Amino acid sequence: MSSKPIKPGRERPALGLGGAWAMAVGGMIGGGIFSTLGVVISVAGEWAWLSFLIGGVVALASGHSYSALTRQLDEPGGSYAYLRAMNWNRTARYVVWLLIFGYTLTVAVYAVTFGAYAAHAVGQDGMTARIAGIAAIVILTGVNLIGASEASALEQVAVWGKLAILFGLAMIGLWHWAPERLVLDPGHPASWSGALVGTGVVFMAYEGFQLLSYDYDEMRHPARTIAVAMPLAIVVTALAYILVAVGAGMLAGGPAIVEQEEVALALAGREALGSFGFYAVTLAAVFSASSAINATVFATARLAETAAKDGELPALFAKRDARNVPWAGTLLISAVAIVLVTIGGIESLVEGGSFVFLLVFSLVNALAIVRRAGARWIAVAGLAGSLSAAVMLVLYLAGVV
Repeated sequence: MSSKPIKPGRERPALGLGGAWAMAVGGMIGGGIFSTLGVVISVAGEWAWLSFLIGGVVALASGHSYSALTRQLDEPGGSYAYLRAMNWNRTARYVVWLLIFGYTLTVAVYAVTFGAYAAHAVGQDGMTARIAGIAAIVILTGVNLIGASEASALEQVAVWGKLAILFGLAMIGLWHWAPERLVLDPGHPASWSGALVGTGVVFMAYEGFQLLSYDYDEMRHPARTIAVAMPLAIVVTALAYILVAVGAGMLAGGPAIVEQEEVALALAGREALGSFGFYAVTLAAVFSASSAINATVFATARLAETAAKDGELPALFAKRDARNVPWAGTLLISAVAIVLVTIGGIESLVEGGSFVFLLVFSLVNALAIVRRAGARWIAVAGLAGSLSAAVMLVLYLAGVV
């Protein structure tokens, strides 16, 4: 059990089990189901729930590897730190660039989600949605540059609010049981194998729990906290995704969700509770996406700073401004995300993010096997699941499946 001493001049870590759990859930749901429901239904049809179940199992196994490796190393840093600890510095350099690109893709997804829901709420779409998404990145980049950060207590309240809305929406949908509404084409029901493709396509929905490995030093009793908070967060998130995929699909209907995939849950909210449901889901989506943009830019800029101090990235990323903020990483991540919002659609962004994190999770599971961290069979299952989903995604993009 870790009992690392508190460094002189440093406040006692304040992130307990509840706060760590909330950060992991918030990281996954930040764009998660709001962004990906329409995408996965377009691929897996009525088997979308199975895509989220399989993805949850892969994420749970990968979370086991992340937790075991972090506790073994007894310091923050995630996959980059694991590689550095093994003196695989060149691989660490490539991985940190891959991580930065993956997190930048997720910022773009969150921004597209923010813009789509915000614009739809006022009866607009298209260019208005893109402008709103870009505006969200610009404003939240400004928040980061002035040195503001999220409070753990606020994050817990926000997460419970989002979960209440999602589970409430799912329960209303399940109450109006109508599985035939999940079918995209009644004459050609989807094959269950579509769930395997769907897992690869929307795996980005599970990105976020691993950010706890970066906050290891901020936790009270870190070894115990991360060992409990990470799997618990993944299980709760997977359960929410599965229930929403079924319940919301029954409310709005699979075809309608695919037709307006960027605002799929808002449609289900309207079917469930009229205007109140529509605006409640929209508010949850907008708040969730903005919080995820802020947190992801914050964490990624500091990952780049750490790598720059290690000599793995240009020294510019290690420089801080007068407000003690790593400004170069913050601006680069935000600028690239804005470009991606301008040129990319929600499907391509989600697929790109999913592929990046499937590769990263495959690597982490492989490292857990090599370093004998945690249960070997769980890491093997996580590695097999991550690689299989990545292969299915590539085959799907190539038009083979």
